[in-house]
Amino acid sequence: MGGSGAVDVSDAATAATVCVIGAGLSGLATAHALSARGVDFVCLEKAADVGGIWRQPGAGERGPAYLSLHLNSAKQLTGYADFPMPSDLPLYPRHSDVAAYLRSFAEWAGLLPRIELRTDVLSVRQDGDGSWTVVSRNARGETAERRFAHVIVASGHNTEAALPDPLPPGSDSFAGRILHSMDYHDGKDFAGQRVVVVGLGASAVDIAADLSRHAERTTLSVRRGLHIVPKQLFGMSVDLIADAPWWNTMSFPEQRRFVEQALLVARGRLTDYGLPEPDHAIFSSAVTISDEILSRIRHGAVHPKPAIESLDGSRVSFTDGTSVEADAIVYCTGFRMAFPFLPDGCPAGPRQGAVELYKRVVAPDRPGLYFVGLIRPVGSITRLVEAQARWVAGIVDGDIMLPSTDVMREEISTYLSGIDERYGLTEGASIQVDVGPYLGELREMQDA
Repeated sequence: MGGSGAVDVSDAATAATVCVIGAGLSGLATAHALSARGVDFVCLEKAADVGGIWRQPGAGERGPAYLSLHLNSAKQLTGYADFPMPSDLPLYPRHSDVAAYLRSFAEWAGLLPRIELRTDVLSVRQDGDGSWTVVSRNARGETAERRFAHVIVASGHNTEAALPDPLPPGSDSFAGRILHSMDYHDGKDFAGQRVVVVGLGASAVDIAADLSRHAERTTLSVRRGLHIVPKQLFGMSVDLIADAPWWNTMSFPEQRRFVEQALLVARGRLTDYGLPEPDHAIFSSAVTISDEILSRIRHGAVHPKPAIESLDGSRVSFTDGTSVEADAIVYCTGFRMAFPFLPDGCPAGPRQGAVELYKRVVAPDRPGLYFVGLIRPVGSITRLVEAQARWVAGIVDGDIMLPSTDVMREEISTYLSGIDERYGLTEGASIQVDVGPYLGELREMQDA
């Protein structure tokens, strides 16, 4: 890998103690925690460099990132604790700045020699003695089979595009292009076109705002209302508010009332913008962080519509009886978790539904298998990932003992019952965490 500083070939004869899968933000945090303890590990990354989704737009690769992508969380909380983001970066850096930062962190922490780039993980299986066999393939097509005591999956969960099933009637004969946000790169690719964006999550509002600067007409089709939260309230980044001591002394009902009132003052009701009001209280589902989408709607650059009812040629009809002509439809309808290299029956394996992990990390029935970064907080994930990584490093190093399988299952059951009551028990909701309380749990386990 000319000049990369990372090895590009694996040697089956020199297996390490731990295999880390993925070299994005979570994988690098894990590698750093293991390195700090002197734990022998190897990190396998299928891409040509470290950085995960943040490097994809610049590399022109398919993925959940796009050229207009910026951080939604403040840089102070998104950078690693031991290696803050540069002071000259804006509060919300763009993807290329984050990618460069992650690369510089890997260099600073001395991680590159332990990372095998352009290496696909083909399979992970647990052997009879409890060890793990990992089969991988490098850029030259050479396969390696290595045994490890532990496997840490840190490859992210926005991997498999989820489209509506079924698609609206007429989709097969739609005269334009239908794509998922996974395949969206740059609004300039749609210059002069009429585009319908489906969804109201983070990628939908980002892509609609981006398209509105290039497309002839941008329509935003919304089936269900979500709470849209600006990046800042009262002049503070919302994740810095969530980190403030005064916020964390509030009860959950008090926090909910505070945000509801703040949103009413900051933006009014969503129906004023032609969007549906959410059918749930805030923090009962994922929120959408955006400073732009409501402004673009108010400026007439984005046109809200309800759900798509049918397609006919180039015409897109909506459930309110209106229709538009369209050259393209971009479905920003989320992702499914996919870890195709894991064996069936793993708690985050193919099509397992709700994720069943002790403290959102440990597979109770698969000793030696851990997940880092398989969480969905409202706010920056970095501190949580670092805490997960330090905890796992302590476990694999023998300093921290896990409770019995029964105790871990009981914790999972209690957690999922709370998720079901608050969100409804879906795959995505099952990895939702509250930053302050969850960070406190992880720190307690490390101190125990």
